[in-house]
Amino acid sequence: MTVNVQVGRVAALMLCVFCSLASARDLGQDEALRLRQQGAILPLEQLLQQVLQRYPGSKLLEAELEEKHDVYVYEVELLTSAGIVREIKLDASDGRLLKDEEDD
Repeated sequence: MTVNVQVGRVAALMLCVFCSLASARDLGQDEALRLRQQGAILPLEQLLQQVLQRYPGSKLLEAELEEKHDVYVYEVELLTSAGIVREIKLDASDGRLLKDEEDD
């Protein structure tokens, strides 16, 4: 499956899968859409293309948008073609890679 097809399939996921962490505030889809329209965050599908190019053949497991200390962060979990789950965090405002590690 190409990156574009995967990104197309997960576009709906962009604003609907949010899990909670005690130290971060999860954003709902309405707030995420508002932030995107205001230009405060980049589109998830744009950043997913970068992540999926980093790990060709990977499958998206989960995507979240969180706010922690006034910083918006996309957290993405992938299943790589090698069968490894990776947790990747990106600064939602500029796409900067904040974290990329194997998930336990």
